Amino acid sequence: MDLILFLIFAIFAVACAINLVIQRHPINSALSLIGVMGALAVLYLLLGGEFIAAAQMIVYAGAIMVLFVFVIMLLNAGAERRSSKSLLVRLLGVPLLGAFFAVLGYTVHRLLPAVDPVRFGEFTGGSPGEFGRVLFTRYLLPFEVTSALILIAILGAVVLARKEID
Repeated sequence: MDLILFLIFAIFAVACAINLVIQRHPINSALSLIGVMGALAVLYLLLGGEFIAAAQMIVYAGAIMVLFVFVIMLLNAGAERRSSKSLLVRLLGVPLLGAFFAVLGYTVHRLLPAVDPVRFGEFTGGSPGEFGRVLFTRYLLPFEVTSALILIAILGAVVLARKEID
């Protein structure tokens, strides 16, 4: 039953991700991204990472997506126009996509036997204590750099929005 649920939500996440890319309107893309985030949270739950699933829903599907939708509405972004592609791009696109998937499939096939399978519900690394300990010891520098980048992005968005108002 766990495997069936896992496959259903994995397929749902992939379908929402494809919809995210092909949508022409930014709000529809943001809603598709919320679907991806929700499906990933369910996948984390199925793997036994309750804290990571809750953080996924609260931080990403909640706060970050509200920020995305706010910026989209602030910029008054409308539907995107389709560009006319040249014949060369159309002819080269399909073989390059096929080559990409061939390399990806070969890589997965070569690495798959080296990876131990994950059993549902036996993941022990999702506790908040262990997560915090690893985040603030081993990954402290990337965490601080990410925090600084987010602060710079917020300040940049405020500056851009203020210039349009004046």
